[in-house]
Amino acid sequence: MSTGPAGHVARSTDRSAVRPHSGTGGVTRRGAPMRTFLRTADGVAIDSVYEPGAGADSSGDLVFVIAHGFTGAADRPHIRRVAGAFARYGAVVTFSFRGHGASGGRSTVGDREVLDLAAVVAWARGFGYARVATVGFSMGGSVVLRHAAAGRDAGVDAVVSVSAPARWFYRGTAPMRRVHWLVTRPSGRLVGRYGLRTRIHHRQWDPVPLSPVEAVPRIAPTPLLIVHGDVDGYFPLDHPRMLAAAAGEHGELWVEPGMGHAENAAPDALLGRIGDWAVGRAG
Repeated sequence: MSTGPAGHVARSTDRSAVRPHSGTGGVTRRGAPMRTFLRTADGVAIDSVYEPGAGADSSGDLVFVIAHGFTGAADRPHIRRVAGAFARYGAVVTFSFRGHGASGGRSTVGDREVLDLAAVVAWARGFGYARVATVGFSMGGSVVLRHAAAGRDAGVDAVVSVSAPARWFYRGTAPMRRVHWLVTRPSGRLVGRYGLRTRIHHRQWDPVPLSPVEAVPRIAPTPLLIVHGDVDGYFPLDHPRMLAAAAGEHGELWVEPGMGHAENAAPDALLGRIGDWAVGRAG
């Protein structure tokens, strides 16, 4: 779903459109949350929220960048819950991928979203934190892997991929067949736009982007954590096992008993363990 290749790029911020996050005030480096639109390398406005760490365990030099799954957005309750969990361990930046929430553009379902993440990571780094950890869920999990494949140029110190696919075009489960209908059919894209508040690009990928399993070997030596539920209804366990095999010794795999798919299925205890891992492994 692309009009051209995607890769890691620097970002520029568009400070002309600043809105406080609902329930929060306006902002400074470590004092209060901040909301703004960032401009990607291909000109898409990305709605982004910065929140300083608030918990007793919060690290003063670590910021988490959270990449949501398909049809998610920065204001969705499950993303706010995830952000609150990681705020115990560091500052948190959430955002809406293109085509989602208040962001501009249309979703390319994991292709040009790498440009969105690159802009957000550069913004997060600009607050002065020494360490950046990206945490992605489902589609966002594939994006953090592809983004980190740029190595040191990615600007991240630890990567966590939760419930991500290993390969593209997977249709082996009923939920993924529904996703493909949403993405590939005009009627599906209408449902996505008006029913799921997600604007999906009509063009197919050209060229096909690097797959997550192809990206993983390029992430080393950046620490990598792969998390997957053993009852994930979208991607069965061969996906995380393929990713872990590709990662080799520099990656870790956690298979979570009884966990389903992505943000909604991730219990608070798991998010806490991920936070602990990032604090210990980033940088």
